[in-house]
Amino acid sequence: MFGFTATAQEFRAGFNVGLPTGDAGDAYTFALGADLSYMWNVSDTFDAGLAAGYSHFMLDGDFEGDDASFLPIAVAGRFAASEDFSIGADLGYGIGISPDGNDGGFYYRPVLGYNLSESMQLTGSYRGVSVDGGTFSSVTLGLNFAL
Repeated sequence: MFGFTATAQEFRAGFNVGLPTGDAGDAYTFALGADLSYMWNVSDTFDAGLAAGYSHFMLDGDFEGDDASFLPIAVAGRFAASEDFSIGADLGYGIGISPDGNDGGFYYRPVLGYNLSESMQLTGSYRGVSVDGGTFSSVTLGLNFAL
């Protein structure tokens, strides 16, 4: 999902693992995610599109409660800083899936990408969903694939 210098529109899919930070870092130990996007080539160095995904925060066993999960839906933009590196962001809404009472909130994701090949990219990002009473955020590392 993110920053290939393609010359046409493209579906992208990926997965990531992360460490919860901030408010979520106290009670959650690990984060997993998956992403899908459809990007349009706006110029030689800029892609824009739509992104959706799934983010799951695993609750630390020392705490009572349930894991937290979100379905982020966002607009996405990627700028190719060079042939190998890209920078971008996703902005949208993270729909709260679990636990009960999770209403979701504003979703944001700045992302850096390094192209491993024409169809595979290594990404690093900071994901956050602002919810009532705090923020679910994580620092992630992932792989994305052009489909």
